[in-house]
Amino acid sequence: MKNYDTTRHVRGESLFADDFLVPEGTLFASVFAASIAHGKILSIDISEAEKFSGVKKIITSKDIPGQNQIGGIIQDEPLLAENEVHYCGQPVAVVLAENLLIAREAKKKIRIAYETLAPITDAREAYAKGMLIIPPRIFSNGNVDEAWKQCDVVVDGTIETGAQEHLYLETQGAIAFPTEGNGIKIISSTQGPTATQRAVGKVLGLPMHQVEVDVMRLGGGFGGKEDQANAWAAMAAVSAFVTKKPVKLILPRQEDMRMTGKRHPYSADFKIGLSQDGKILAYEITFFQNAGASADLSTPILDRTLFHATNSYFVPNVKATGLCCRTNLPPNTAFRGFGGPQAMFAMEAAIYKAAKKMGVDASVIQEKNLLKEGDEFHYGQLAKNSKAQACWFKAKEKFNFDQIKKNVEKYNAENKILKKGFACMPICFGISFTNTFMNQAGALVHIYSDGSVGISTAAVEMGQGVNEKIRCVAAEIFSIDKSKIKIETTNTTRVANTSPSAASSAADLNGKATELACKYLFERLVSFVKDAFNYSTTDPIAFRDENIFCNEKAIGLTWVELIQKAFFKRVDLSAHAHYAVPGIYFDREKNKGNAFAYYSFGTAITEVTVDCLRGTYIVDSVKAVHDFGKSFAKVIDRGQAEGAIMQGIGWMTMEEVIYNSDGKLLTDALSTYKVPDIHSAPKEIEIHFLENSDNPLGIFNSKAIGEPPLMYGIGTFFALQNAMKSFRPEKEFQFSAPLTPEKVLLSLYY
Repeated sequence: MKNYDTTRHVRGESLFADDFLVPEGTLFASVFAASIAHGKILSIDISEAEKFSGVKKIITSKDIPGQNQIGGIIQDEPLLAENEVHYCGQPVAVVLAENLLIAREAKKKIRIAYETLAPITDAREAYAKGMLIIPPRIFSNGNVDEAWKQCDVVVDGTIETGAQEHLYLETQGAIAFPTEGNGIKIISSTQGPTATQRAVGKVLGLPMHQVEVDVMRLGGGFGGKEDQANAWAAMAAVSAFVTKKPVKLILPRQEDMRMTGKRHPYSADFKIGLSQDGKILAYEITFFQNAGASADLSTPILDRTLFHATNSYFVPNVKATGLCCRTNLPPNTAFRGFGGPQAMFAMEAAIYKAAKKMGVDASVIQEKNLLKEGDEFHYGQLAKNSKAQACWFKAKEKFNFDQIKKNVEKYNAENKILKKGFACMPICFGISFTNTFMNQAGALVHIYSDGSVGISTAAVEMGQGVNEKIRCVAAEIFSIDKSKIKIETTNTTRVANTSPSAASSAADLNGKATELACKYLFERLVSFVKDAFNYSTTDPIAFRDENIFCNEKAIGLTWVELIQKAFFKRVDLSAHAHYAVPGIYFDREKNKGNAFAYYSFGTAITEVTVDCLRGTYIVDSVKAVHDFGKSFAKVIDRGQAEGAIMQGIGWMTMEEVIYNSDGKLLTDALSTYKVPDIHSAPKEIEIHFLENSDNPLGIFNSKAIGEPPLMYGIGTFFALQNAMKSFRPEKEFQFSAPLTPEKVLLSLYY
C-alpha cells in the first residue's frame, strides 16, 4: 500500500505543529503551573520574572479579554487559575520571551503563596463527600431486584482499573498568529478543530468566524487531544492577541504528562446472578469514575461506560449506575475506547468470578450469553446484524480453542514454576458519538482544471490512516490514480461546525461526506459528457482507469481531457456535501433509544506464560477474529487492530499511573512510566477478517476500527489470572489493573 503519510513519516518529511517555520518576532511560551493539588491563591508575584532579560510579557487570568473559561460541556474549567488551584499542574500564568530557554528560566522567578487545602484523589472518597459533577446516571432494564430470586448462583465483587497516559509522540502545542481585524489564526495539535475554535473565541471574546484553526496532522492523539488541546491553543491565542505577536507554545514531555488528564481510573462494585446452566439473569453495577478537577469529557465518557456495561452479552435484567466524581487530579479525558474498556473489564471480572464459583471455565458462560440477532440492550436498542456468535465460533474453530486448552493444561501439569493461562475476550462496541448531534460531517471537493483533486474534510490525520481512506474514496468514484488526489489540512474556514476525529467515526462520517461530494461531481460530469457527445439520457457513462466509457466502449476521452473540456464549458468543478448518520436518537430522560449506527464485534484468544517465582510474564499470542465489515484498506485496518491490542495490553499489564496522597504525579517521565515495547509485545498477533460481513452504514460497507480492538487487551489480564490460579488454586485474586509483575508477585505470595 502506497500511503502518502507513512512514506513521509519514514523519511522524516511530515510536518507537525513544532515543525512550522515561525516569522521573525515570534514569542515563545512556557506555562507556570500550580505546585499543589488544592489550595487558595493568596498572592502571585511576577515582578522578578518580568525583569528577566528577554521576557516580553507574563499572561495571567487578568489579561484574558473574554471569559476565563474553556469548559466544553460543563463550564467549570478556567483557562488560568484565579483564586484557587484544583490540581498539581494547573496552569496559572504564561511566560512569553524571545526564546524558549529564557521563558523557562524566567518562570522559576514567579512566586506564589497558597493556603493549602486537603486534596481528594480517590473517587470513592469524593463520592462520600458529595463531590459529584452531575447527579448519578442510571441505565436499567427489567427488574434486578426481582431477578435475584430466580438466580441459582450470585456473586459480587469489586474492580479497580487504573489511569493510562496517552503518550502521543507529539506533545500538546499550538502556534497563534494575530490576523487583520483583531482576528487570530492557530496552528494546533487538536483532534477537534471546531472545539478549539469555540474555546479560543470564548476566551478572546470573539465570534467564531474571527478564529481560524488549522491542523496539518497529529503525532498521535488517542483522545488526549480531543478537548485537552483547547487549553494550549487558547493560551497561545490570548498571548498573541495581547502582544500582537505570533506565539509558539509546545509542551515539554514531562510538563505534558504532569498537566494533562489521562484515561479515567474507575472503581466499581458488581453483582451478577446466573441460572445453574450458566445463563446470566441479572447484573447490577455501580461505577465510581475519577473525573479529576473538572468535567472535561467525563460525562459522555461515563455514558459510554453505561452503554457498554454488558459488553457482548444479552442480560435481561440490568441496573448500571454511574457516578462522576470530582477529585483534585488533572481533568481526566477521552482515551481510545472512551469509557467502554472500564465497563467491559468489570463485566468480564463478574463472569470470571461466577465461573470460578460454578467450577467451569469463563468461556462456558461467555459462549452461552453472546448476543443474538434481535436481542435488546439495556438501553432499548436491538442488536441488528449481530456478529457476536459468528466471531466467537470462527475464533474457536480457526485457532483450535480445544487444542489450546489441552496444551495449557498439559504444560501446567508438567511445570511447577512456569504456568500458562489463556482467556477469551469477546467484544461488542457501538459506533457513533453518543451525543446524536455530533454524528455529522462535511466535505469540500475541488477538481482543478488539470484534473488534480483537492479534498477538505473535518477528519484529522493522527496516524490512523483516515487521509488514505478518504483518498481511496475519491479515487474509486472518479477512477483516477491516488497521486492526483491531495487531502488538504483540516481547517475551520473550509469545513465548519465539525465533530472531532474521535469515537472511531472519522472515516465513516468524513468518508461518507466525501463520497456524496464526489458523486455530485460525478453526476455533473456524466451530464456534461452526454450533452457534449449527444448521448441519450439512458446511455450508461462510466469512468475507468482515467478513461471515459459509454456503453462499455471508450469514447476517446481521458479524465484530464474531460475536466479541461468541462472547465471551458463553465461546469462547476467544486462540490460541498454534508452527511448525517440516519436513524440514531437517544432520550436522555428515559435513557432509551438507538444510540449507535451499528456495532463492531470480535473475539480474541490470548495465551500467556507466567514465571511464578519472579512474577514476570510474557504474552505468547493474541489471536482474534474481528468484524471489519468489508474492509477496503486491509493494511490500515490490520495495523489499527494490532496497535490497539498493544495499547490495551499496556493498560492492563504495565502502564501504572501513580499519584501520591498530595496529588502529585510520580510517574511523570519515561523512566518511571512503562509502556509496551518490542520485548513486551506478544510473540504472535494474528488478526483474521470475518468473512461475509456487510455494513451499509459504513463507508464502502466497512466498519470502524480505531477503538474496538483495544478491548482485546482485557483478555490478557484474565489469562494472567488463570496462570496464577494454576499456581495457587486456593487463592482469590483481586480484580485490580494494571496487573504489573510486582502485583503478580505480591498476589502470589501475600
